[in-house]
Amino acid sequence: MKLILAIIQPAKLEAVKQALAEVEVFRLTVVDVYGFGRQKGHSEVYRSHELTTQLLRKVQLQIAVNEDFVEPTVKAIMEAGRTPPEGRIGDGKILILPLDDCIRIRTGERGPEAI
Repeated sequence: MKLILAIIQPAKLEAVKQALAEVEVFRLTVVDVYGFGRQKGHSEVYRSHELTTQLLRKVQLQIAVNEDFVEPTVKAIMEAGRTPPEGRIGDGKILILPLDDCIRIRTGERGPEAI
C-alpha cells in the first residue's frame, strides 16, 4: 500500500479528478494548502501599493492505493496536472510514501481491503 500526496494548481483539480476516474481511482481527499517553491510567490497591486505574496494557494490530493494502482495514479496526475506543452514551474509535486496500515472505521477491516 502507498499514500500518494499530490500538490497541484487549484485550476487543475477537475482535470486531475477526471483523469483519476478514468484509471478507476475514485477515493481521494482534497485539502487546500499554501506554499512556495521555485515560484517564490508573486506581486500584486492593491490600492496602489505593491504587495508581495510568498505563499501561493495549491491543492493537495491524498490518495491511498494498493500497489497495482500506484503507476496509473501517478501517470494520470502528471498528465492532467501538467501545463501544456511541457509544463511550467509551479505545476506541483507528487510524493509517494509507504503506507503501513489502513483501517476502515465502520467495519474494522485492515490493510489493502480497507482501501
